[in-house]
Amino acid sequence: MKKYIRLLRIKHYIKNFLIFLPLVFSGNLLNGKLFLITLTEFLAFSFIASAVYVFNDIQDVEKDRKHPVKKNRPIASGEISIKKAYLIFTIMLIVSLGTQTLLYKYLLFSFEAFVVTTLCLLLYLILNVIYSKWAKHIPIVDIFILAFGFLIRVYFGGYAIQTPVSDWLYLTILALSFYLVVGKRRGEYIKSKDSRPVLKYYSKEFLDKFMYVFLALTLVFYSLWCILGVSDNVSKLLIYSIIIVVFIVMRYSLIVESDSLGDPVDVLTHDKTLIIATIIYIVYVGGVLYAETLGL
Repeated sequence: MKKYIRLLRIKHYIKNFLIFLPLVFSGNLLNGKLFLITLTEFLAFSFIASAVYVFNDIQDVEKDRKHPVKKNRPIASGEISIKKAYLIFTIMLIVSLGTQTLLYKYLLFSFEAFVVTTLCLLLYLILNVIYSKWAKHIPIVDIFILAFGFLIRVYFGGYAIQTPVSDWLYLTILALSFYLVVGKRRGEYIKSKDSRPVLKYYSKEFLDKFMYVFLALTLVFYSLWCILGVSDNVSKLLIYSIIIVVFIVMRYSLIVESDSLGDPVDVLTHDKTLIIATIIYIVYVGGVLYAETLGL
């Protein structure tokens, strides 16, 4: 069972919690139907994300077998055959689209939302197939596709519940996505320059410069969202969350620039300080957004 969990990259499902942002920030987290729709869509996206990971491992199997760490991946190590991996890829794809269909049939999901969110899933799949086969070897394009994947998640979550998302929130996620992806490339460049052919086109100076640019934009856009993207009453309290966000990104940057390859999931799940700060942020923002609803 462990080999299948590693193959499907279950721990990377943490990225898919971006799908919940439109639900949370629109004040609808306690709406049972919308929560169930978002949760189901989270599963649908997670299944197709697993399909993407399996496809990528199949494409990289020969290269992974020569890598000191990646050689232990289930397909590269021979624990799972390529034939079985293709079967798992197909099953994940069918289950993802099947989940979409069940959502439309049993949760009174609108047909428009069904079509748009299904197209988002297929777009994510197609972009990642293009990435795995060609685009990951093209400088800048590789960064754009990975960053766009984060934005798709937010749009996907918003359209699923037919809730508009603030432009400032979209810009925040976009800038944050570029920051995370460039930071990951930076870590790979410094720690394992030969791990990706595309890294030969980059330099530490280039990656440093744009990582800091996107970090600054993330803080600016988030601050503007706290001021302009919510009601005045909420804004008066939400603005203090900027302090927590600054701490989180500073801590994250410290880890990325020290002894890390820069993988966002690994960084977020292995540093206790970062985990505690993130929990504090969630509790504070949740309290601000839902204090009136909960009668606090």
